[in-house]
Amino acid sequence: MKKRNNKIKVYIASPYTLGDVAVNVKLQIDTADILMDEGFYPFVPLYSHFQHMAHPRVYTDWIENDFIWVEVCDCLLRLGGESKGADDEVKYAEKLGLPVFYSIKDLCEYYDLIWMRDEANRI
Repeated sequence: MKKRNNKIKVYIASPYTLGDVAVNVKLQIDTADILMDEGFYPFVPLYSHFQHMAHPRVYTDWIENDFIWVEVCDCLLRLGGESKGADDEVKYAEKLGLPVFYSIKDLCEYYDLIWMRDEANRI
């Protein structure tokens, strides 16, 4: 696992119900694993898929829960695919002033630049 000076929390937004739900959940889990290897601390909202299987809740409960987590994350990573829910999470993150990324590469480059700037300021 790559070490970063800051514990950067990344909210992963992506499709859930459009397409194959199992594939969508696995994509978030795989993305979280890559982010962890890069030294980030991902939040995987689609883990709630497993809770929903055991204890179904209405859609608005999940959205409210997701927005609370967006608020405590440092940024949002939007994975591809059509999703009203993920698009709403992006809009909410932008409203909060959080950076939104559309690729892991862009997210890593952004935080690497911040790290380099912070290191230069320490000298």
